Amino acid sequence: MLLRPDGQSLAYHHTAGFSPGVLFCSGFMSDMKGTKAIALEKGMRGLNRSYTRFDYLGHGQSTGHFQDGTISRWTDDALAILDNCTAGPQIIVGSSMGGWIGLRMALLRPERVAGFIGIAAAPDFTARMWDDMPEEGKQAIKINGFWEQPSEYSDEPYVITRKLIDDGPRNFLLNGVINVTCPVHLLQGMKDDSVPWKTAIDIQEALITEDVTVCLIKNGDHRLSEPDDISRLILATERLGNKK
Repeated sequence: MLLRPDGQSLAYHHTAGFSPGVLFCSGFMSDMKGTKAIALEKGMRGLNRSYTRFDYLGHGQSTGHFQDGTISRWTDDALAILDNCTAGPQIIVGSSMGGWIGLRMALLRPERVAGFIGIAAAPDFTARMWDDMPEEGKQAIKINGFWEQPSEYSDEPYVITRKLIDDGPRNFLLNGVINVTCPVHLLQGMKDDSVPWKTAIDIQEALITEDVTVCLIKNGDHRLSEPDDISRLILATERLGNKK
């Protein structure tokens, strides 16, 4: 557990190994025990590469309440893990919301981020979340400060807060150039019903780095957790790890 300045603690798991290491950032309401996080850990252990996974505030085994989280806070959590629980250059692997956070990390810690891999990376998703929200949800947020949105991925509803929506623009990336210079690999399913597949194209167009690979999986969904998807992820991660 990593103690944070406000008294909260972040749960993490670190496996020692070769550099550059790999740091996995999970998605919205997901945690470090997810299928991809565990599968990638197994793959990196087999290659003797350092690997770290963790839970944001209010997620998984970390302390705090999910409703208190924002993109800014969860990015700070990820940076705290990077700064205090890893050493040397890292390849950031971000799934969905973790892709947004991972890109922010590459901007804020360019000297530590050797590469970035996005799995259905979802920068700026809070804007789309608000635009797509039914009127009842918008009214609930305006009146109560939150709305419990049913989730197709969990029995628990997504709790969407005014704090989350209001904080989003402070972290937007697709409204200009993304000044990331490290190698980038984007994995995106074309049957993703949460993140439009063209988001991957928008990201690569905004990035200033010329070293960008976009892999569109025609029958891929949002999770990209099938065996072939996991194989693509492991291969992409090790390819970036072997870049000089």
